[in-house]
Amino acid sequence: MPFPLFVALRYLRDQPLQTGLILSGIGVGVAVIIFLSALITGLQQSIIERTLGSQAHVVVRPQEESPRVHPDAGGALVSPSVEQPPQRVRPIDGWPDLRDELARLPGVSGVAPTINGPAIAARGGGSVALAVRGIEPASYLAIVDLESRLVDGELELTGLQAAVGTELARKLGIGVGGRIRIQTTGERGGVYTVAAIFDFNSVSLNESLVFVSLRTAQTLFGIEGGVSALELVTEDIFAAEALAARIRDRTGLDARSWMEQNGDLLVGLRSQSMSSIMIQVFVILAVALGIASVLAVSVVQKAREVGILRATGTRAGSITQIFLVQGALLGAVGSIAGIALGTALAMFFASVARNPDGSATFPVALTGWLYGRSVIIAMGVGVLAAVLPARDASRMDPATVIRNG
Repeated sequence: MPFPLFVALRYLRDQPLQTGLILSGIGVGVAVIIFLSALITGLQQSIIERTLGSQAHVVVRPQEESPRVHPDAGGALVSPSVEQPPQRVRPIDGWPDLRDELARLPGVSGVAPTINGPAIAARGGGSVALAVRGIEPASYLAIVDLESRLVDGELELTGLQAAVGTELARKLGIGVGGRIRIQTTGERGGVYTVAAIFDFNSVSLNESLVFVSLRTAQTLFGIEGGVSALELVTEDIFAAEALAARIRDRTGLDARSWMEQNGDLLVGLRSQSMSSIMIQVFVILAVALGIASVLAVSVVQKAREVGILRATGTRAGSITQIFLVQGALLGAVGSIAGIALGTALAMFFASVARNPDGSATFPVALTGWLYGRSVIIAMGVGVLAAVLPARDASRMDPATVIRNG
């Protein structure tokens, strides 16, 4: 066993009360870090999943049509009026090549062509405004896991078949196999058979969103062979805005990320992260001060022994290592105890509050990275907190310490 480690263990065993107190303090500090990190990360993942689980990270569309200048009745541009033309479903030029190009961009994990446009659903005497989305199920499932949200039927969008939300099905009084008429503003439409019913856990989406096949939507909105949007998902959701900016610069199309469309959500997520970081910083400072104070007291208590070690030829560097090793040991053992306590608290908290469907109201995210980071932080703090006491011990004059000890 190395000499500094042997002496460090001996010093820690000789002061069981102090050692136990500082280990308890480190354990509680690490437990707080584990608990807060797991809780906040779990909440963020849950919020992101519920928000982004029904939408793409980046949506690429044609640029909106520019406003038109209208002259007066005589044809002269005197006090002209500027009007925004009504926006219509317009195709992306050369979308197959663009789709392949976007799929090759770094960080893009999926691309799906879609057609999005307004329509009206009617059945009997009832009618509801819709947002129709034409998709290719095979590619769209990489954007939104639609199959996991089905509550009835199967995602078979061939011919005049449609998937509708639970609220729309309830309003129109239809189920799988029922028929509804879908008509666009261009007097195009037809009678569709309901092949599936989905639930996005959002009333607005469940009552307005309808999925049909891409080919059917092309006919419905009069853009045969075209698509109105390319939807992308990214490997890092927080890199979506940078990706959208890169696409705008390269293509000149309108590319918008979820971060732009969900500004309030982004602010909330960042506020949560900053709050967690600030709490962890103060916890780490408290742990560091505790370790430093205990080791400083230990230096005073062990002054005579340190002086004897120096008088018998122990180098100053070895004396420094003894106290640095003590700090690292305290951090390592305390972090293990803190991981156990923090994990138990997180699991207990998650099990207490449950949603009606049995899922955790406050989900926690316990990962190997969180555990490893906590151990590294605790050991690093222990070593840094031991630097000043170790330096003081190594600078002691052995003759003075022994004479006055």
